[in-house]
Amino acid sequence: QHVSNDEEGGRPAWDNQVQFLLACIAYAVGLGNIWRFPYLAQTYGGGAFLIPYILMLVFEGVPLFLLELAVGQRLRQGSIGAWTKFHPYLGGIGIGSMVVSFMVGLYYNTIIAWCFWYICNSFTDPLPYAKCPLTDNNTAYVEECQNSGVTDYFWYRDTLNISPSIDDTGGIVWWVLICLILAWTLIWVTMIKGIESSGKAMYVTATFPYLVLFIFLVRGLTLRGSGEGVTFLFTPDVSVISAEISCHEVSSCSCLNVCLILQIQVLSNPQVWLDAATQIFFSLGLGFGGVIAFASYNPKKQNCQRDALIIALTNSFTSIFASIVIFAILGYRATLKYEDCLDGNIAVLLDTYEKPDGYITYDNYAEELIKLNGSTNWQGTSITIESLNLSSCDVQTYLAEASQGTGLAFIVFTEAIINMPGSPVWSVLFFMMLLSLGLGSMFGTVEGVVTPLFDLGLKVPKPILTGNYPHCVNNLNLRLFYRSGIICLISCAIGLIFCTRAGNYWVDIFNNYAGSIPLLVIAFFEITVISWAYGLKKFDEDLEWMFGKPDSIATWILYYYFRSCWFIISPVILLVVFGAYLYT
Repeated sequence: QHVSNDEEGGRPAWDNQVQFLLACIAYAVGLGNIWRFPYLAQTYGGGAFLIPYILMLVFEGVPLFLLELAVGQRLRQGSIGAWTKFHPYLGGIGIGSMVVSFMVGLYYNTIIAWCFWYICNSFTDPLPYAKCPLTDNNTAYVEECQNSGVTDYFWYRDTLNISPSIDDTGGIVWWVLICLILAWTLIWVTMIKGIESSGKAMYVTATFPYLVLFIFLVRGLTLRGSGEGVTFLFTPDVSVISAEISCHEVSSCSCLNVCLILQIQVLSNPQVWLDAATQIFFSLGLGFGGVIAFASYNPKKQNCQRDALIIALTNSFTSIFASIVIFAILGYRATLKYEDCLDGNIAVLLDTYEKPDGYITYDNYAEELIKLNGSTNWQGTSITIESLNLSSCDVQTYLAEASQGTGLAFIVFTEAIINMPGSPVWSVLFFMMLLSLGLGSMFGTVEGVVTPLFDLGLKVPKPILTGNYPHCVNNLNLRLFYRSGIICLISCAIGLIFCTRAGNYWVDIFNNYAGSIPLLVIAFFEITVISWAYGLKKFDEDLEWMFGKPDSIATWILYYYFRSCWFIISPVILLVVFGAYLYT
């Protein structure tokens, strides 16, 4: 079925509701679900973190998500056009959303470019980040690689060719530039006909990551050490929770009491609530304008309340599911590093105390350390264990090295991949998954820019904005100009700053500031306009017109739940989170 035109205004529409749901899921489920939520869940102990996370989902995420869906679906406009219909002076909310989407899209597509680079380097065996390169005379390994580690070296030197600081811009890293051009070209090709083409791409970008996650889950759980990784995920890190838990307090309690103490300490830490709120907020894409843009292509009479619940719950389930997958693999990595550490120590012990091979094993290592401490060697000299300067080997320490962001994806996780049998296959699957997640989010981000501009009625043809050219245009050069798409072209040109040797520093700056506080401000004004300026009574009438009045106990509960959140709970949460941001 082809995209149909709405009976009012000839606006394009989704092929079907499934396509719309997949588009929103692909937009909401992004890279943050893979590399930020697992880090937060582990830091605060998984089970304890789920309490503030679920509360923030219920009282902040779902109500705001439904609000944006309803606004876009009812008014059938992008962010600027929709808020301008409430009042001409409120168009600034839409402009703010559009600017944030544009800024975030600039650096987000750079991450997609990095994924392309890793995919291209995954079709060799061994993988290029599995072994340090040799020096020019092929007599030794590169010293920088040996000092930093092979995956760190490949990321910082072979991929980014990073400069010492942001002040040292350096030249253009040409392989990153080529990948960035490829990434923007792919975005343009996929969106060349608007949702008619991008909607079909959602069938892949929304489902492929789940297939890969399931494959990694099955494989990860068969690897040794995966259990330790999953257990570590749901064990609070006391060092970051509170310094008030003393060793005496913990040692004097039972295991159950210790867990209860840790849970209470987690929930009493304001930073936990702040991180949970921001994770929910940003993972659902609230305030970007992409949700409003996608909903504007819905039929006016559709149950967007049901859609909001499905999308929000799917997004949260994916975060938890991905965390288990990630830490199962990281448990395997930590076990390998632990065994390598023990092998080195065992070799030193066997040589020092002149013991036969196999005398010390992983199982009796701790016991033999006690026995050998103070023993004499063949010269009759007493040697203590402390004098040998053995390495400290601890699985928990290696698991704690798991970071967030690019460090998790391009350094820590790749270190686990290179030790898995058939590592090139796993590398391709992993970075193809990241690519799909990134593209799905980028489609919504770009829609958050293109749709409001088109709805403004600017004297710039939509073909120039989207690359969709009229069929009557036969001149090849003009068609190529139309196809290029000004939005993608401008974004790619500005993105050159991320292709320099200092590009990674700029990505961090954009990531930390472009899509943080501005989104909180935008969302606060969105919910304030609906609840206090436009009025919940009028908004209720719009919702009833779209999907009917409550007709059961469940729908009445949802009715009062959403109204309570819009009127007071969600605005207060946004103010508290905003204040916490300013305070920290």
